[in-house]
Amino acid sequence: MRAVIQRVSRANVRIDNKTTGEIGRGLVVLLGIKADDTAKDLHWLADKTVHLRIFEDDQGKMNKSLEDIGGEMLIVSQFTLYGDCRKGRRPGYAKAARPERAEPMYLKFIEEIRKHRIKVATGTFRAAMKVELINDGPVTLLLDSEKHF
Repeated sequence: MRAVIQRVSRANVRIDNKTTGEIGRGLVVLLGIKADDTAKDLHWLADKTVHLRIFEDDQGKMNKSLEDIGGEMLIVSQFTLYGDCRKGRRPGYAKAARPERAEPMYLKFIEEIRKHRIKVATGTFRAAMKVELINDGPVTLLLDSEKHF
C-alpha cells in the first residue's frame, strides 16, 4: 500500500459539484492499493498514518500525531499512485490492484482508521472526484508498506 499524506487546515472532496466529504484540521490521505497487498500492509499503514508525529506542539516542533490533536482524515482512493512512468509516455498500472480487490481493502483501511476514533470523510471509490485542500506547512509525506517489510 502506498499513501501520499498531506497535513491540512481543511479539505473537501466533490463529485459532480456536490461535496461528499470534508474535514477541518487533519490529514488528506491519497491511498493506492497494490495487487499483492495484504492485511499486514493495511494494518501497518493505518497505524503509521494515525500515529505520525507531524503536528506542532507548544514549542513549534512536530511532536504530535493526528490522534493527539483530535484531527480528522479525508481518505481518497488513488490507483494512479501505482502508475509506472519508466517507459513511454503513458503510465502503466499493472501493479495496481484491480477494483474488485482494491475496494474492499480501501473500505477496510477506513474501518481501521475509525477504530482510533478519528473522524473520517471519504471520496467515492472509482468516481471522478475533485479534491480541494489547504496544505498546512506545507507538509507532504509518502508512505509505502513495501519499503517497510
